[in-house]
Amino acid sequence: MLLSFLLIFISIIMFFTNHPIPMGLLILIQTLLVCIISGMIINSYWFSYILFLIFLGGLLVLFIYMSSIASNEVMKKFSLKNKLILLLTISFLSIISFININNLNWLNFSFNEDMINFFNMFLFFNNENHINLFKLYNEQTYFLMMMMIIYLFFTLVTVVKITNIFHGPIRSFY
Repeated sequence: MLLSFLLIFISIIMFFTNHPIPMGLLILIQTLLVCIISGMIINSYWFSYILFLIFLGGLLVLFIYMSSIASNEVMKKFSLKNKLILLLTISFLSIISFININNLNWLNFSFNEDMINFFNMFLFFNNENHINLFKLYNEQTYFLMMMMIIYLFFTLVTVVKITNIFHGPIRSFY
């Protein structure tokens, strides 16, 4: 609950930043929180670790690019209006956090019996790894996972075609 509160709070603070360096720091903290929450949901942190490393690499490239563009830009202080909006948002979120939301069972996943039999037939892991795989490939996240796999495959094929050493500007022949 606290991590979700922090995630929402950082998203709201993002609206008030106007300099790229604090924005990059907020994105880094938000990525870390998303990775921690996804690791708690899946009960395996390897996916979260890989996701964090990918975001960190992208953020380093963006940090170098934006710090070279906005190197002499001065950070502005919060105005009174922004401080009031931020204070109201914090108080609203803290009131919401005290409300009991135990009836919202969004962490429970539905396991299909056919999916369990499929994994039992083809995978030879212990029961703990079965449950972790079911949480990763359940009915609710199956479409998103397949789209991500297809996207990564097409990205891999595109990068291989672009960096072909015989047909491109990547390598010059001497």
